[in-house]
Amino acid sequence: MVDVRRVDLPGIGVLHSFDTTDALEISVVAHRAGVRDLLVRHAQSDEPVVTARLETDEAHQLAELLGGTRIIESIADVDAMPGVPIGWVSVHDGDAVDGRELGSVDALGDGTVQVIAIVRGDRVHASPAPDFRISAGDMLVAAGAPDRIAHAFRAAGAPTAEHEA
Repeated sequence: MVDVRRVDLPGIGVLHSFDTTDALEISVVAHRAGVRDLLVRHAQSDEPVVTARLETDEAHQLAELLGGTRIIESIADVDAMPGVPIGWVSVHDGDAVDGRELGSVDALGDGTVQVIAIVRGDRVHASPAPDFRISAGDMLVAAGAPDRIAHAFRAAGAPTAEHEA
């Protein structure tokens, strides 16, 4: 698995970067205004080899060509909002929430945590309805106080949140 570094850039947005096996560093600066700067440089250099500014629709198209989903952008957008902590967790075979409708999981509907999206494969189901059936392989994305998110995921029988922002 690739380690992605995240750096807040006050007044600008968020920088995400990772190193490739070819000794390149690929970085994306997600500006609060919506544009993305793509930078590629040799891992040991300060000078980029390639830079490109992408408008929102261009960034979406590149993500689709690379086989990504838009949930990471959505998470980054929510994560960038002050005072809106989020967390997410993957559902595995046999988890207590596997096969259940979202609205039937009391721990996720107590009002302290809001499931804001469910990612299934390469599709994002934003604001899922209470009758949305959770399946193994889904990623639940929730907003709320970090301790309430962790509590809700544990009480729902899902593993501990994989990320809390």
